[in-house]
Amino acid sequence: MTWGVSISCFPPVDQAVTALKIDFVSDVACPWCAVGLFSLKEALRRLDGVVTADLTFRPFELNPELPAAGVNHHQHIADKFGMTLEQLKSSSQVLQGRAADVGFTINSTAGSRIYNTFDAHRLLHWAKAKGRQQELKQALLRANFTDNRDVSDTGELAAIAASVGLDGGEAREVLRSGLHADEVREEEKLWMSRGIHAVPGIVINGKWLISGGQPPDYFEQAMRDIAKALEAEPGTGSAK
Repeated sequence: MTWGVSISCFPPVDQAVTALKIDFVSDVACPWCAVGLFSLKEALRRLDGVVTADLTFRPFELNPELPAAGVNHHQHIADKFGMTLEQLKSSSQVLQGRAADVGFTINSTAGSRIYNTFDAHRLLHWAKAKGRQQELKQALLRANFTDNRDVSDTGELAAIAASVGLDGGEAREVLRSGLHADEVREEEKLWMSRGIHAVPGIVINGKWLISGGQPPDYFEQAMRDIAKALEAEPGTGSAK
């Protein structure tokens, strides 16, 4: 699929409220996904009265081969990208600064681990039907990057689900039963077939792709442009 990734600049939308459908393809183990999400949320806050957003989180696994217990985060990143410890330190500082700018805290230490996230994606799939997917996504990102919790552990995942108003016992049963495994794998294949090979990938109305953990200004302008483009199309989602 070829994404419409470049659109002309338009003035801000003044009167129409445009409905956007946003598919946020990401992984719980991706720190730039956290930056991208909180940047997007800030941009949407600024666009209150300009756009409304139906936000759905779609699964992507950066490291599907990892064991459930995970591996040391710093060593994994250094090995994967061929980085020295000094390069890793510099990169981590930039990332932590970008996260802090949008109100998200990354507490990366020498002992931090990166975990297999397949079960977390199954839980997010379940949470969508319960109307708590966004709350769970944010809680999982904070558990992983702020609190350094094990987001592959059934007990931890159930507790995180309960913390956002979901039924912890039901969450535990979902995890133990293997429920939604097939659906998650099919979704992962679908988005990869559509050209998403790095995350975050933010797909708007199935047509526009914004890649990476962009700053709020970037998301804001892009959504203003998209809203104006949609407003110009007959029969699309704008309401006076």
